[in-house]
Amino acid sequence: RASAGTAPFAVLCCDNMAGNGAKLRAATVALAATRDQALAEWIAAAVAFPNSMVDSITPATDAAHLARAAEALGVEDAAAVQREAFVQWVLEDVALPGSPDLSGAGVTLTADVAAWEQAKLRVLNGSHSTLAYLGLLLGHHSVSDAMGDPGLSAFVQALVRDEVLPTLRGTAGLDPGAYAASVFERFRNPAIRHQLAQIAWDGSKKLPYRLLDTAAEQVAAGRPVDRIGVAVAGWIGFLRERAARGETVTDPLADELLARAGSAGDAASLAQAMLSLDAVFSPALASSAPFRDAVVRALGPIVSGRVRDALA
Repeated sequence: RASAGTAPFAVLCCDNMAGNGAKLRAATVALAATRDQALAEWIAAAVAFPNSMVDSITPATDAAHLARAAEALGVEDAAAVQREAFVQWVLEDVALPGSPDLSGAGVTLTADVAAWEQAKLRVLNGSHSTLAYLGLLLGHHSVSDAMGDPGLSAFVQALVRDEVLPTLRGTAGLDPGAYAASVFERFRNPAIRHQLAQIAWDGSKKLPYRLLDTAAEQVAAGRPVDRIGVAVAGWIGFLRERAARGETVTDPLADELLARAGSAGDAASLAQAMLSLDAVFSPALASSAPFRDAVVRALGPIVSGRVRDALA
């Protein structure tokens, strides 16, 4: 198309990552530059790579789901996928040559995809991680089970209301408070058996984006981080419990996490051992007295098996 002088097509990335269009643009331009610098410059100047965000809770497929699919379809489908009825596609509103009527098909067009991404990461994903670690410590198995626990449900909703929503900005079509309410309604859906054990995977990679960035903003603004501290303590308690049982966890830092969580003594030393892990916690947040104290306060009852006391 560049050689022929033909208009380029838009490249729409739907990978579930923040700034996906910008990342794909950078990779494409860099690859093109290894072959033809003029082509790379044309792509950078002429081709649209809009950012997008997708959202629909999609639990991992398991044997029970495959059995239900086979019963419903009358055939076995080894690739069957389950997801909730809710679906959302947010797309950066840029000129897309030859584009169909995407908004008419339910796509949200916006100039601020980042605001939607941040709301999803901090409200939906942050709540998911909170429910996963605290829920597993309380003996729950799925998100809907955890949301059916009055104390845990009230805690995670208060966390979002008091410590997450103040960090979010609204944009056209996005009311953070209304969005949070809709997320919790989705979490209560008993037909979606989203396993807490699955959500608990890769905590060292997920927590910085889901909870710790929020905590850093709250600390910088002089606002509370007490409940985020409990959520982080839940993750640490989850690791300590697995280490005590001699079990592993699914995480790229599994060995180091379990070694630190399993070797520390009281709540203060356990918090120090975990918060000093620079691969997860920024030194600024780890040294913040409000955040560190919140984690230590919550770890006391959590490591003593009194998780509900930490939620109070």
